[in-house]
Amino acid sequence: MSVNRCVSLFSRLQRHISSQAARSPVSTRSGSSVRQHQAAVVVCSRGVSSNSSSPKPPDTSLFVPVSLKAESSADGSVGAELTQPLDKNELLKVVNRFYKRKEMQKLAADHGLDARLFHQAFISFRKQVLEMTSLPADLHIVLSDICCGAGHIDDIYPYFMRHAKQIFPMLDCMDDLRKISDLRVPANWYPEARAIQRKVVFHAGPTNSGKTYHAIQRYLAAKSGVYCGPLKLLAHEIFEKSNSAGVPCDLVTGEERTFVDVDGRASGHVACTIEMCSVTTPYEVAVIDEIQMIRDLSRGWAWTRALLGLCAEEIHVCGEPAAIDFIKELMYTTGEEVEVHTYQRLTPFAILDHALESLDNLRPGDCIVCFSKNDIYSISRQIEARGLECAVIYGSLPPGTKLSQAKKFNDPDDPCKILVATDAIGMGLNLSIKRIIFNTLVKPNVNEKGEKQMETISTSQALQIAGRAGRFSSKFKEGEVTTMHRDDLPVLKEILSHSVDPIETAGLHPTAEQIEMFAYHLPDATLSNLVDIFVSLSQVDGMYFVCNIDDFKFLADMIQHIPLNLRSRYVFCTAPINKKQPFVCTSFLKFARQFSRDEPLTFDWVCRHISWPLPPPKNIKDLVHLEAVHDVLDLYLWLSYRFMDMFPDTAFIRQIQQELDDIIQQGVRNITRLIRATDTNVTDPLQTQQNSRSGHIGSANNSGRTVSNYSTGGRGLRGQRSSGMDSSLASRLVRDGLLTPDLLQQLQKEWSKEQGQDFIATEVYKSDPLCSTCTDFY
Repeated sequence: MSVNRCVSLFSRLQRHISSQAARSPVSTRSGSSVRQHQAAVVVCSRGVSSNSSSPKPPDTSLFVPVSLKAESSADGSVGAELTQPLDKNELLKVVNRFYKRKEMQKLAADHGLDARLFHQAFISFRKQVLEMTSLPADLHIVLSDICCGAGHIDDIYPYFMRHAKQIFPMLDCMDDLRKISDLRVPANWYPEARAIQRKVVFHAGPTNSGKTYHAIQRYLAAKSGVYCGPLKLLAHEIFEKSNSAGVPCDLVTGEERTFVDVDGRASGHVACTIEMCSVTTPYEVAVIDEIQMIRDLSRGWAWTRALLGLCAEEIHVCGEPAAIDFIKELMYTTGEEVEVHTYQRLTPFAILDHALESLDNLRPGDCIVCFSKNDIYSISRQIEARGLECAVIYGSLPPGTKLSQAKKFNDPDDPCKILVATDAIGMGLNLSIKRIIFNTLVKPNVNEKGEKQMETISTSQALQIAGRAGRFSSKFKEGEVTTMHRDDLPVLKEILSHSVDPIETAGLHPTAEQIEMFAYHLPDATLSNLVDIFVSLSQVDGMYFVCNIDDFKFLADMIQHIPLNLRSRYVFCTAPINKKQPFVCTSFLKFARQFSRDEPLTFDWVCRHISWPLPPPKNIKDLVHLEAVHDVLDLYLWLSYRFMDMFPDTAFIRQIQQELDDIIQQGVRNITRLIRATDTNVTDPLQTQQNSRSGHIGSANNSGRTVSNYSTGGRGLRGQRSSGMDSSLASRLVRDGLLTPDLLQQLQKEWSKEQGQDFIATEVYKSDPLCSTCTDFY
């Protein structure tokens, strides 16, 4: 090799090593210096830990390594020319020895690489070292020295860490990520609200106490105001009430904007769903309804945002007395005092001493409350088989259909005097109910971990539903509440005898801006992974919790393969859809794909997708599909207000949605015929229970005695085993929505083959109600 060539190589190498050393975690190649640095890190870390509280360690299982291509180094073959080619077998021995060094594992842990990440980083580093045709010159020389016995094995560490930070970029910006995900002082997120001294008035009372009425009176008297409600139906009600009172009011929901001004100018008053309220528009009065939902595991963040962020001189919150102390404590963080007005129920309701026990005992004004659509279908068919008409209301029905059914039930001239409903009646509908009858006291719930489980209803839920009986504005001045089954009645009395659990925490949710800042530091992470890491690193004080993000992640994973910018992807994933509806999920996917191609979703395109026009339903399956199509049109309208250019035909979509609502109403009016067409072999589980019943919430043990599963402390079900597939248990499972008649027949066949107790318990646990009972919002 010529002298000039050597000088050139050494010059390039020197520049390269200088630049790399500046970026390396340890800027020296000597093993002794590495060990000195290790000791310094230990001393430093002890000093920090003694002076400040260390943040919680991240969940490193969420750190997904970035894949790197095994390409040739930009240095070419400089390292090989200065030393010699590396023997792959010797190289493998060297890097494996490095991996076994406990000192290196400890030093890496001090830099954020726990055992899991250390192992993953080493596998990737070893692969790079062995597969790259030419290594960076500095690494090549270090490895060559070690192979020749002229270097220490610890000299590999700086280059290993350099590689680790390439595949785990979050290691280099952990402090920044922690600052972004620090949620300990959410009141500071709203500087406009903090700039004014707001007056907070809490209207506390049970259902039918007039608390919301008094807040709305102040809202109507103000020069400007905003009403924030949990449901579209409630926002519509205030919108209509305000305009009827001569106070111009606009309506804002997730998929609807209605301006009363013909020129589209905003009115001084607006009624909206709580997720849609503006925290930058100034108002004189703001009303936040159902404040107890601030602790809701999925939507609580919206109440927190409204309470802390609304720019109003007066904030009127309405809700359960159980929230008073917490709201006061929350307002201490903003320096605002809370004025409390308490109200008593305007009309009494009594718990009856006898259960209904038979549908033959129904009276006008009765409402049977179920927690699954299976029960709705079964009971409504049995009622009409007795020559009675009934109205039906459940969560997945379109708002227009709910109002139509409510009007039918309330109309004194209509022969329909019985209502069968889910807990969708708990808010947003004015119903003339004399007696609430709980068909069951068990409903499916989603816990903090996002897991579905069957639980006995809480005191708050029971009061919310029971309070619909004997409304002040109805013809019934006293309400009654009971159960369908005798064994449930003492349990209901026990539930209602307890006070509502005090609210202790409020929900929070990462914003689009926070996720964008995360993505800036972690550009290769998926949206679902970004949110997971955010929640893992997030810090909240004892007054707050991070809301469940499983639905958000479900949608994020569904469209991860579709090329969208981060902000658009985030907006799509906040769309309120029912992930249990396959047609809705498929439509969501197609919407996102069409959007990513920059092709507008036209009216014709949507009509082809939903096969419009649609015929009236012939059976329950058709009706469920029509409800899903209505949700798809809602999704289109919801997206149209976020991406107006890409969803341009809102007027046409709204028109066919109204036509579809009429078709669904026709189907619901004939629901008994649809049920009969769906399954001519549907049995009457209720009638079976009258003859053979061993306890509704309990189950029979081997001696035939009833075992109670109700616990006032846990409000849950303790699993009990039955000695066989008896008719009583089977009928209860059908009634509670855990089994369909077809699935019941299949289980009975398999039971005869398996003859095992655990088999039935497992299958029952896996089964799922036909549809959720969630009410519509946004």
